Order: sequence, then structure tokens, then C-alpha cells
Amino acid sequence: MDSRVSELFGGCCRPGGGPAVGGTLKARGAGGSSGCGGPKGKKKNGRNRGEVAGKKKPLLPLVNPSQYRFEHLVTQMKWRLQEGRGEAVYQIGVEDNGLLVGLAEEEMRASLKTLHRMAEKVGADITVLREREVDYDSDMPRKITEVLVRKVPDNQQFLDLRVAVLGNVDSGKSTLLGVLTQGELDNGRGRARLNLFRHLHEIQSGRTSSISFEILGFNSKGEVVNYSDSRTAEEICESSSKMITFIDLAGHHKYLHTTIFGLTSYCPDCALLLVSANTGIAGTTREHLGLALALKVPFFIVVSKVDLCAKTTVERTVRQLERVLKQPGCHKVPMLVTSEDDAVTAAQQFAQSPNVTPIFTLSSVSGESLDLLKVFLNILPPLTNSKEQEELMQQLTEFQVDEIYTVPEVGTVVGGTLSSGICREGDQLVVGPTDDGCFLELRVCSIQRNRSACRVLRAGQAATLALGDFDRALLRKGMVMVSPEMNPTICSVFEAEIVLLFHATTFRRGFQVTVHVGNVRQTAVVEKIHAKDKLRTGEKAVVRFRFLKHPEYLKVGAKLLFREGVTKGIGHVTDVQAITAGEAQANMGF
Repeated sequence: MDSRVSELFGGCCRPGGGPAVGGTLKARGAGGSSGCGGPKGKKKNGRNRGEVAGKKKPLLPLVNPSQYRFEHLVTQMKWRLQEGRGEAVYQIGVEDNGLLVGLAEEEMRASLKTLHRMAEKVGADITVLREREVDYDSDMPRKITEVLVRKVPDNQQFLDLRVAVLGNVDSGKSTLLGVLTQGELDNGRGRARLNLFRHLHEIQSGRTSSISFEILGFNSKGEVVNYSDSRTAEEICESSSKMITFIDLAGHHKYLHTTIFGLTSYCPDCALLLVSANTGIAGTTREHLGLALALKVPFFIVVSKVDLCAKTTVERTVRQLERVLKQPGCHKVPMLVTSEDDAVTAAQQFAQSPNVTPIFTLSSVSGESLDLLKVFLNILPPLTNSKEQEELMQQLTEFQVDEIYTVPEVGTVVGGTLSSGICREGDQLVVGPTDDGCFLELRVCSIQRNRSACRVLRAGQAATLALGDFDRALLRKGMVMVSPEMNPTICSVFEAEIVLLFHATTFRRGFQVTVHVGNVRQTAVVEKIHAKDKLRTGEKAVVRFRFLKHPEYLKVGAKLLFREGVTKGIGHVTDVQAITAGEAQANMGF
């Protein structure tokens, strides 16, 4: 968003921005602002379009356009929606050079009417986000308006964002998700979280120990769609143009391996870090924050339980968070959200700058400021552009296996994320590697996204695949299902460039760690540290690892995280020593 527009609407952090667009119309897709009106710098009626306000009449591309101009604008909107994967934000009253000229009341009504006609033409709805008056050399009051344009859902092609939920135990993660997805406030004793738990011991203790998924929808008009007005997940999907899939992760330290698996395997677009207002940064909060930073997952912060604290306590917790975020290790720009305008600005800045970190203060019991978080999630654009997804879709199929189920009358079902390619019902794939290094043939019988039927799965989307009568005993977490043409390679030995984040003594040959690479989680032993005998905290080196149990499918460049007790390190895979199935069988027992 342009800095002048940001200032007008109360933006309080470093803007992203881009060129202004189309005279008094500026459109933004997922990747920021870009042109959709005539070429810049061209003269019209002897004047340059970038001249100072008051010396020319503002251009009005949306006021009573000709049929040719209208069709041109519709084509631009189609392209903008495609770039934004189904949604775009239009800023009406902003010149090409970012000048805030505004429009008179009658001109604004005419522009909005034209925008509504354009949206109808492409099968979308419009929602006015906010408007402000601007100072302009005119006797008439002039306004700038921001409008959200979102496509009506078609054949499950809704925009889907995955948000990992992090935070210390008892900070209120499951309760907040219960309130958002069920549409009812909590009673102060954890009633809202009961529908999210998967195991009896979770209900009894009130603590999450596994990974669960909850969905929150927004329709084409920006209204919340959840279980308060929909009985099933399928109804939510049918009514929604945008889906937020929350990945509820464990907060207790003894379940840290599950939390890391959720962050590395499920490929979240961003993370929500929950901090209790009455305890501040405590327990695993710093560790979860470090994981998000190490894996380069963008995150925003929610300070919960403000109903239990005095205002001064909440302010102290926010100041504590701001100090941590500004430290050299984080280098973030905190942005406290206190109004709806702040929420809209925060969503736009969060997508444009990886350093911006919005902070919300709310209560799941009283509902205070809960609407601001909903506005933020509604406006938040996809953090990857359509070009990247198109490139991934053109590659061969690769599906990561994260969960395995047995469903009565359906058979074996696997859940996970499609890393690349396209997967359809009836596709023939191979799954592996097994313990002896083999890949087995199978057929995809059916696909479900967000618990509703889907015929086509595209790169970057998460889903469950039904495999019919395929033997579940042959499957395990960490496998991949790939196209037979890929000829996948497996390895027991690989090298990675690592940074040792913390180790009590010295990190040397023979040390065993648990390695996380995508959906792979296995114990490995350090075989060699190149150019060094040992490592200390903060040092960097290339290390050769060997898996202890069975071979895995790894790709060069994949992010790596390893741990053992208090020992932690990050890095990326630099080399994979491919082996055959026969060599894998010979290496078993290492």
C-alpha cells in the first residue's frame, strides 16, 4: 500500500507499496500494487498525469465509462483476481503517482456502481472496507474508498490459507479456535475448546497433545461462515470464498516434537503466536517464537485473556513483546492493532513486508477485540503469488504423507499436502520408501479437502486421499506419494549446512539427534563434521548425517531442523547420497 494511503488510513508501520494505478483507481492483488490503467507519464490534454493537485481535474475512469472502457476494466479485474487467487483490493480516489485526490460524493457513488457491475460480470462480490476524507483544492468534500473484490466460490476453488497456532500451554490456543470456529464465546472454564480435542486425556487435562485442524470461512461479501450457521464442514466450504485452516499445535514442552512436526510438515502460510496477558512471555513461548523465526514462517501475535487483567498488565505484556520483537535476533516491526482501520492496514502490510508483526489484544470470554482479528483474517491475502503456484503445478505429482487413518467402508486414508503437480481421482501413483527402500503402486480412489469431496488437488493444497483396500501396515508418516515418472531417489546418508543454535558442551562425531526435514522425522547420527572436529553454540559447518532406522526421500535445498534434549540446530540439505532398494536392505540394522 502506498505510504500516503497508509498514513491517511492510520497505518503505523513501514509500508510496502507499489505504483499507483488507473487515474483515480488503484488495484492490489496478492502481490501488492501494480498497473491496470494506461501507461504512466503520458500527457493528456497537454498536461502530465503526475502534476500537482489543483492544476488539473482528476481522471475518473469508473464514472460512466464507455462500453469499450468498461470491457477493458473487466479484463483488468479478471487478471487482478487471478493474481490474487480470487480476491483483490481496489483503492478509489488515488492517482497513478499515489496522489490522494479523492472523489466527490456523486462521483464515488458512480464509481462504486461501476465497480459493482464489473464484479457481477466476473462472478464476484464487493465489500467496502473503509473510507476517508482527504484535503484537496476543492470546495466539495472528497473521499478515498478501499473496496475488497472477492470471487464467489466455484467448484471448491476457494482461497485457502493455513495458519499454525503456537504458544505456551494454558495460553488459550484451543479456546480461541473454538470461539472462532464455533461462533460462541467461552464460559471462562474452557467450554469452547471441547469440540477441538481428539483424545480423552486432552479433555480431562485441558491440554492439547496432538495436531488438530479447524476451519473458518469467509463468504464473497466478507462475512464469517462457521459452525454457528452451518452444520457440517461441507456446508462451510460450499458457502465460503476464503478458508482459514487453523493447525492447532501443542503448547507443552513434552509435546515439542509434535509441534515441530506440524510446522515443518504441514507447510503453514503463517503462524499465530498466542501469549497470555497475565503471564506474558513464559514457558515455551520463546521456543515457539524461535521455531517460527528459524523456519522463516511469518507470524502475528494475539495477547489473550485480557478480561482477567488490569489494563496496565496488558500494556506491560505488549511492551515486553515489542522489546523481544525489536531485538537483533528477531528484527521485527511490531504493530499494535486497536481499530478496524489498523486491522485492514496490518493485513496489507503483513503480506507485503516479512518484518511487520501485528499484535492483537482480545478476550475469548468477553469477545473484546475479537472482531478485529476476524477483519485481519478476512483481508489477509495469500502470501504466495499465483505464478509460483502455476510453476509448482507444472511439475510431477508429489504428495507428503502426514497422517494415516482407517475409515469404515472407505478403507485406508492418508492426509497431507501436495508439494507439486496435480492429483486427480483415479491417478496411479507410487508410495515409499518402505523400510527396505521400495516404492509401491497404488490408486487414488477419492479426494477430500476440508472434509468435503474434491475431484482435483493442486500444488500447495492440503487434503486426504482414500486409497481403498491398500494395506495400512505398509504406510508410515514421512513417506511420499509421487508420480511413477519421477523415478524417486532415496538416501540413508545426507549432508547439510547447519548452524548449532544451542548445545551444552561440544557437538561432535557420533552424536545422535532427531532430524526434521519436511514430513520426515527420524533419529540420525553425526558421521562427519567437515573441516572441524567439533562444534560449539553459534558455529556453522557442513555435517554428514546417517539415518538409523530406514531410508528417506529427501531433496537438496530442503530446510532442516534437528534437536536432542536442549540441543537445537537449523540448516538445509546440501547433498543426498542416493541408494538403491538393494543397498537400503543391506544397510538396515545400522
